[in-house]
Amino acid sequence: MSGNQDFPQFTLSEEHIALREAVRDLVTDKIAPRAAEIDETGEFPWDVYEALRAARFHAIHIPEQYGGEGGDALAACLVIEEVARACASSSLIPAVNKLGTMPLIVGADEELLARYLPLVASGEAMFSYALSEREAGSDAASMKTRAVEGDGGWVLNGQKSWITNAGISTYYTVMASTDPSARSHGISAFVVHADDPGFSLGTPERKLGIHGSPTREILFDNCWIPADRIVGEPGTGFQTAMATLDHTRVTIGAQAVGIAQGALDVAAAYAKERQQFGKPIASFQGIQFMIADMAMKVEAARQLVYVAAAKSERHDPDLTFFGAAAKCFASDVAMEITTDAVQALGGAGYTKDWPVERYMRDAKITQIYEGTNQVQRIVMAKQILGR
Repeated sequence: MSGNQDFPQFTLSEEHIALREAVRDLVTDKIAPRAAEIDETGEFPWDVYEALRAARFHAIHIPEQYGGEGGDALAACLVIEEVARACASSSLIPAVNKLGTMPLIVGADEELLARYLPLVASGEAMFSYALSEREAGSDAASMKTRAVEGDGGWVLNGQKSWITNAGISTYYTVMASTDPSARSHGISAFVVHADDPGFSLGTPERKLGIHGSPTREILFDNCWIPADRIVGEPGTGFQTAMATLDHTRVTIGAQAVGIAQGALDVAAAYAKERQQFGKPIASFQGIQFMIADMAMKVEAARQLVYVAAAKSERHDPDLTFFGAAAKCFASDVAMEITTDAVQALGGAGYTKDWPVERYMRDAKITQIYEGTNQVQRIVMAKQILGR
């Protein structure tokens, strides 16, 4: 049996391997040298965006018929993972472009797809996603933002919280209640433009990590949206939002894997160089066991993410479970590995002279956004046990 050369192997294709190497080269050249400065200044890295755009990595998921690269779900994960290995903030450029446009891909008509996707594919515009509110985070169906139909369009009033790349993106996929009595069945999705009258931005959030990716509220004050900017039929927005998250939670898993791998790389290199008691600390079994456990868990998370990406591409019926599992497991691993990396570096790890404290701060958000890991466990349990 061990000699059967026809036994199927779970490996990346040659195209995926070539993509990973190309992204890794770009990251080494253009992104890694900027990562600490991006974190320190908290400014959106437009130079990184331009580098990703020039290489066509900024929105690799956009189908070819709309001017994109047509990258599959695994390709998107590889891009995000490799960028996050150096800079989590920068990895949110391809991640949020996918998150913002995915509601259109799963729910919009051809006219909307042809109008917006080419602009994202070319790099002319970025797209953000707006679901959460101050009092409607995990309980998104309780949203208060209202859209009232009239005069050939819809009037939006309300606010959305924790919007990644708000103020940078040109377009926003916004979920709003069009029939409050119907709860989740009365939510609709709309494309809002940054220059729409009545649209404004809140104060930038002061965050623990991902400093180079701005997070703000977006506000609607009698913001009028033309009727042709609704995504799908009225009342289908919540279904579209949840279908979107099934796919994009996989990319957050990829981001978490990248962050964890970056921290592991630093910890392993440091352990081989740092001398104590006359020898490298890598020679001590305590450190060896720590590094081994870190590597084992990162690889387990990576494999789960890649399997979930394959299911995302195929639209498998168990994607909801695997998307939640990949995001939940990988982000928990990232938090553990980055904390262990700080420990492995000791006092040095607690300083900004080394990147592991940044990795630790950046890792935390992966356990929170696109659904907290407590919510992910509820999602998984429902898939196993039924509602």
